[in-house]
Amino acid sequence: MRVLVQRVKTAWVSFAEGGETPRTGGGLLCLVGFEERDATALLSPMAQKLVNLRIFEDEEGKMNRSLLDTEGELTLVSQFTLYADCRKGRRPSFVHAMPPGRAEPMYEAFVAMCRRHVPRAASGRFGAAMAVHLVNDGPVTILLDSGELQMAAGA
Repeated sequence: MRVLVQRVKTAWVSFAEGGETPRTGGGLLCLVGFEERDATALLSPMAQKLVNLRIFEDEEGKMNRSLLDTEGELTLVSQFTLYADCRKGRRPSFVHAMPPGRAEPMYEAFVAMCRRHVPRAASGRFGAAMAVHLVNDGPVTILLDSGELQMAAGA
């Protein structure tokens, strides 16, 4: 599982068929992708890591506060292309991305877990054509990878 985390001043998602998510204030916009071999056991530790990640500045200007500390808002968007493999040729391969039939319930479960911690969490629509709107704050962009989380737990 990968979560591309962007600290934002505002974010929202508009859908090609019409409508949009609520516009969030300061917080995080996260692109979420699943690898073929990911298990549901990863969801809770990744949600905990995300909402507790200290990437917001404290009074001294140091990244020392989390989304929970700042009472920030969250926008989540499914993004299978986080598992693009561009090592060969010019066309990305997505063979390592989880198939949609398994990825959608994983994504919805992850959104639900995040909403338990962050009540104002907006979500894109799985598989929909979307335009993601954001104003970066910093900019700060961090990639969380469940493989690294698993290695740290095993160390």
